[in-house]
Amino acid sequence: MDCIYLSNIRCYGYTGFLPEEQILGQWFEVDVTLWLDLSEAGKTDALEHTLDYRNAIATVQQLVQVTKYALVERLAETIATSLLELQRVEQVKVKVSKLAPPIPDFSGKIAVEITRIKQPQS
Repeated sequence: MDCIYLSNIRCYGYTGFLPEEQILGQWFEVDVTLWLDLSEAGKTDALEHTLDYRNAIATVQQLVQVTKYALVERLAETIATSLLELQRVEQVKVKVSKLAPPIPDFSGKIAVEITRIKQPQS
């Protein structure tokens, strides 16, 4: 299966367990890998045979900026579920990083990474 990678999608959002995280917000960074068949696009050079990744980026940005969850895990799951609804996408990996978590004496970042596969329609 082929992949499209979308890296370093930076957005300001309001996901976090602490009340101030949901009020003041903070910066997040999202990396996405989308698995889909790119063979037809490679032959035709036509946008309709691939994924217009602008839509995927806009989906991620909208979800990070608008939703308020306590857990980064929930945000990652919501992003994955939404991206799997895009045409042609069969599998997705989503990594959500909180760039400056409010943890005393910690200057690193935290990240959650999940992989989800499109479930067959019944």
